Amino acid sequence: MTVHTALLRLSTRGDGEIVDLSAGLASALRTAGVRDGVVTIFVTGSTAAITTMEYEPGGVADLGELIERLVPRARPEGGDYAHNRLNHDDNAHAHARASLIGPSESIPLVDGRLVLGTWQQVVLIDFDDRPRERVVHVQIVA
Repeated sequence: MTVHTALLRLSTRGDGEIVDLSAGLASALRTAGVRDGVVTIFVTGSTAAITTMEYEPGGVADLGELIERLVPRARPEGGDYAHNRLNHDDNAHAHARASLIGPSESIPLVDGRLVLGTWQQVVLIDFDDRPRERVVHVQIVA
């Protein structure tokens, strides 16, 4: 078993920005030169997530609206999140959103390509309430 590791470094705007990781993943795969295995994509930090989706303007807008309905910035009944009260912070929604989606995806690699559907891309979502420097770890196990 061989393990190859790559890092993708991204500057994000936060506030639910969705970033397509396709180009960075393709570069990591080319560099590793691996044909078959499993690729794990993991973002560090508790206010960002990794998932797959159809990365197009309508899908991006729909996902953003859905997440806002599920975990609003502030509670609709007027209260605030305990994290914000206890930590004198304002990004509790970002932590909850990231926890729901999760920090990683594992995807089979066959013949040098990620096994994704025709319209499926791997994306990072930055839920924090400010711009951030994000690091995505890519591990290829062959």
